Amino acid sequence: MTELAGPSPAVPGELTTSPAASAGPGEAPGYRPRRTLPLAVETVRQLHRRRTLITFALLLVLPWVLVGAFELGGNGAADPQTPGLVTTATAGGLNFAAFAFFASAGFLLVVAVALFCGDTVATEASWASLRYLLAAPVPRARLLRQKLIVALGYSCVAVVVVPLMALLAGTVAWGWHPLKLPGSGVELGAGAALGRLAIILGYVLITEVVVAAIAFVLSVSTDSPLGAVGGAVGVVIVSNIIDAITALGAWRRLLPTHWQFSWLNALQPQISWTPMIEGAAVSFCYSVVLIALAFRRFRAKDIVS
Repeated sequence: MTELAGPSPAVPGELTTSPAASAGPGEAPGYRPRRTLPLAVETVRQLHRRRTLITFALLLVLPWVLVGAFELGGNGAADPQTPGLVTTATAGGLNFAAFAFFASAGFLLVVAVALFCGDTVATEASWASLRYLLAAPVPRARLLRQKLIVALGYSCVAVVVVPLMALLAGTVAWGWHPLKLPGSGVELGAGAALGRLAIILGYVLITEVVVAAIAFVLSVSTDSPLGAVGGAVGVVIVSNIIDAITALGAWRRLLPTHWQFSWLNALQPQISWTPMIEGAAVSFCYSVVLIALAFRRFRAKDIVS
């Protein structure tokens, strides 16, 4: 009689688990969803995009352009209607960094964040490469998560780059002096001033997450990158227009852009935290809902491109 061969003895250094046993149900041997589309790969892919390089080049050049504008035209202190941050902008690097927030947070940073988050998925669809990524196969939820993390990462860098370069440019142009709080005449030393600027930076990052979420949900809903980016910027513009209608009263507090400049409270002698806390709460709620909507929309979307 022929004996049934038993399992062969394990060889030292050899894997004892068969590929079929390690693969999940319905998965190919050796397939690991967590190894698909690594963050490093997506980060490098986005870094090599022309729009990424051009955007960062513009953000890095902007503070120096503003320095040249102030040197050419003065600081506008003679005009009584000039905002306080403009009149103190040339008082040193710290003041110029505060002014850079004022000059860029309302529109420039909105466009940069919308570009990174609105372009990320829609571009893959417009290039007809999205279905090939999913056929790799990259799970839909993972693909969306990886792209969102990278897009938010570049958006954060974009927001941070402007004040940092402004701090450098202002210090080179006008030296290192205490931060003058507009309208009060109070001056803060380097430690306290950097702390205030850090608070402003953190709050601006939180408010820009709303823009990122709007752009991201549009990015998974359209195959047009320009439509996603322009749509997000358009929503911000419309929100600002509606916020200017004072007849709406307390209803304006529900608008995502109503609290956009609440960080100015960090430039008062005594910081008023309430507006910034309310603004951060509104931004967080909008962001969570919109990002969840993006994942739900993408999960059920028919990918044809």
